[in-house]
Amino acid sequence: MDIKRIVAFFVSVAIVFAAAIWTSPHLVSNIKLGLDLKGGFEILYVAEPVEPGQQVTKESLLETARSIEQRANAQKVSEPEVTTEGKDRIRVRLAGIENEAEVREILKKPAELSFRGPDGTKEMVGSDFEVGAAKLGFDEANRPLVNIKVKDPEKFRQVTQKLLGQPLAIYLDEVELSAPIVRQVLTDGTATISGNYTYEEAKKIADTINLGALPLKLTEKYTQSVGASLGQLSLQQTVKASIIASILIVLFMIVYYRVPGLVASITIVTFIWLMLLVIYLMKATLTLPGIAAFVLGVGMAVDANIITYERIREELRSGKSIMSSLKAGSRHSFRTILDANLTTILAGAVLYFLGTGAIQGFALTLIFTILVSILTNVFFSRWLLTLLVRSNIVKKPAYFGVKESEINAL
Repeated sequence: MDIKRIVAFFVSVAIVFAAAIWTSPHLVSNIKLGLDLKGGFEILYVAEPVEPGQQVTKESLLETARSIEQRANAQKVSEPEVTTEGKDRIRVRLAGIENEAEVREILKKPAELSFRGPDGTKEMVGSDFEVGAAKLGFDEANRPLVNIKVKDPEKFRQVTQKLLGQPLAIYLDEVELSAPIVRQVLTDGTATISGNYTYEEAKKIADTINLGALPLKLTEKYTQSVGASLGQLSLQQTVKASIIASILIVLFMIVYYRVPGLVASITIVTFIWLMLLVIYLMKATLTLPGIAAFVLGVGMAVDANIITYERIREELRSGKSIMSSLKAGSRHSFRTILDANLTTILAGAVLYFLGTGAIQGFALTLIFTILVSILTNVFFSRWLLTLLVRSNIVKKPAYFGVKESEINAL
């Protein structure tokens, strides 16, 4: 009996279980829940220009999405999800919303760009600027600045003359972005906005002005609303079903595969803990489809163990030693497991790039469950089982669920 390998086995298991027990409460309580689990609503907007004849640009779509996110933050919405899709669509997911009608009305208003004087008067608005006329540039000291052009030079001359030496603040809705000082009267309809801006700050100002010059009207294409109580009930039922399924799987593995089944149970617990850790570190939002992919991943992890253990049992029935059976069975099963998992990853990648919303969440979770499953239920499982076999604790085929009569028959 090799004491060192026995100690290594139990120390490894103890470290993993201690880490899981210590961190799991924090991980579970801090994982973001989607609106189908927490309650809230999801809207898919179709964007179109307010002024006829204009086109929706990628830049204007992105800036509109940022504007929506800022509005959601102003309503004290916790971590809103706002993403662009295709050429003219914006998807908004807001969890934990109570005043849904009010928030929806605020979000769909076109973003309003305005230039205001010190007294708050709106001297110019977004439609006063040429479409796409705000461009980034650099001064002699290579500092970022913004060049702009207006439609009516005379109106611009009057504004700059009125506010000479005073700030002309730039607002998007009610958020002040910058307050440059008017240094001279401008007569040709062009101006330069300069200051101690970083490249990102200057780009944001230029993008915002271009957005204001081409405001987008948002039309609701699709909506989904989930009550908080319904979302909580869905979460409770899903977690309960997952726990019952996991317990039944563990019992089956131990009863049918004996010692390897015990090792598989350890790696399944490790797999679940690592998946919680991955979701937490990615700051991903957990939804019902994501949980479905999680549970499917548990099934695939068990399947990887079953393939390996069945190959080991076949080698034992052929009369090989336990160590030889372990090596041969692990080697032959790995190719099968890898092929199956690679095809599933490929399918998940296709779903992710072609799908939207919940389908993308399902696909991404599925891909990560497969990667973590290979790590835990192939390599970690094989390492633990090798420790037990080399320690001479597991030295009978019966420990693998193989009867002596089955070996003799061959």
